[in-house]
Amino acid sequence: MKKILIIDDDKSIVKLLEINILNNGYKTELAFDGKQGLYMALNKEFDLVVLDITLPELNGIEVCRRIREKKQMPIIMLTGKTNELDKVLSLELGADDYVTKPFGIRELMARIKAVLRRFESGFNKVKRKTLLFEDLFIDVDKRIVLIDNNKINLSPKEFELLILLASNPGKIYSRLNLLQIIWGYDFKGYSHTVNSHVNRLRSKVELDVTNPKFILTEWGIGYKFNEELRTSVNEQMSIFI
Repeated sequence: MKKILIIDDDKSIVKLLEINILNNGYKTELAFDGKQGLYMALNKEFDLVVLDITLPELNGIEVCRRIREKKQMPIIMLTGKTNELDKVLSLELGADDYVTKPFGIRELMARIKAVLRRFESGFNKVKRKTLLFEDLFIDVDKRIVLIDNNKINLSPKEFELLILLASNPGKIYSRLNLLQIIWGYDFKGYSHTVNSHVNRLRSKVELDVTNPKFILTEWGIGYKFNEELRTSVNEQMSIFI
């Protein structure tokens, strides 16, 4: 059974979330401030975190950032209706989705189910189970990424971004394309979110971020994966020998 961590200091909202999440067949654990929530997120196993931004002790933006440094589990942020900056920051720091307050409980449950489904299935447009480009190995089903046989910790969105680009080497994606495919948003104001994720992804998979080998920039257009690094299926098997 999936377990969801709710971090929010508004006890009435927490109770509403808990009842509906339990009714949908998930387990829950609760935290009412940022420090407690961060401790639980880092020291227990959860399938998803519902995280409010305005928290005592430690705000949700900082909690999201620290979780992302250590864990890959999906995060849905609860943000103020009028604070566009919070929404952008949430996405740039690695949140998988956000819901604005006040929200409809059906909408939030739909988002929770969609994010869990997306995380479980990896990136469903990929037909191949493994990808290999020189020393970069990706196991799509197990969500494992290795560089020179060393495991790399990616957030869910970083993983989806890598899978999309690596499974279509040479294809150029504009920032808006990536925003629509990975995040499901079409507002150009969030395009900086794509840049931030590409930069973080490069910092993890590239030896030299100033001269990337895998994820290339097409200036004025967007990004593509280096099509010259294709590796054969036989070579893919050598990583297990």
